[in-house]
Amino acid sequence: MGTISTTLANPVNNAVYDQLGERWYTAQDDPIALLRAETAHRTPWLVEEMRRRVGGSRPAVRVLDVGCGAGFLANALAREEGFTVTGIDASAPSLAVAACHDTTGAVRYEVADAYALPYATGSFDVVCAMDFLEHVLFPERVVAEAARVLRPGGLFFFHTFNRTALAWLVVIKGVEWFVRNTPKDLHVLSLFRTPRELRSMCEASGLALREVRGLMPDVLSWAFFRMLFTRTVPRDFAFRYTSSTATGYMGVAESVEAAVGY
Repeated sequence: MGTISTTLANPVNNAVYDQLGERWYTAQDDPIALLRAETAHRTPWLVEEMRRRVGGSRPAVRVLDVGCGAGFLANALAREEGFTVTGIDASAPSLAVAACHDTTGAVRYEVADAYALPYATGSFDVVCAMDFLEHVLFPERVVAEAARVLRPGGLFFFHTFNRTALAWLVVIKGVEWFVRNTPKDLHVLSLFRTPRELRSMCEASGLALREVRGLMPDVLSWAFFRMLFTRTVPRDFAFRYTSSTATGYMGVAESVEAAVGY
């Protein structure tokens, strides 16, 4: 979740991730708790898709987690059998926390620029960019680099937010109103991308979209209402998949010679 070097000013507040320390894993009075809950919900789907689409043909699936932050996904994948995981971020303090929480000691964590990945073409079977594309000015460059380091037939997984009024209300204002310690400009609507825009980025880089699904908080759960009253995120806070991509959405694209729609 760290900053990416650029000559233009980035309106989103990426510096906040340098300051979290152990709060990455412990804080409930902070929006980082929402990211922990979101990651816990979607990781089983990611593992299943990686095994189904890649795992049968590879002794160890080589995964690159771009913008890995404190390693929620990378560390979870490393605990699964059959994954070799690299995590990169521009935030050295976040990577230090990630390494401390890597119980396997197997994840390779590196400070790197997502616009210029320090890996050879075709180095990975899977590249993930989860909750990252909305933190950079030029997501198309991130997608292009992800495509470059993927082998033919490799997979690009992503999660990001749609640029809609509902996303502004839920993802930006709702978090500001109902979660304590939300910093200014944690998310900025202008950096959200529509599914159509992301599809175009993928196709321009030789990636064919295979699946897109919506993801949103479970607003009918008791945990959701407890958060509204306490402004802290309960440990049982949950997310759910939905057919609507109006707020957040995730998906997978495949590296192909000539990208086509799904």
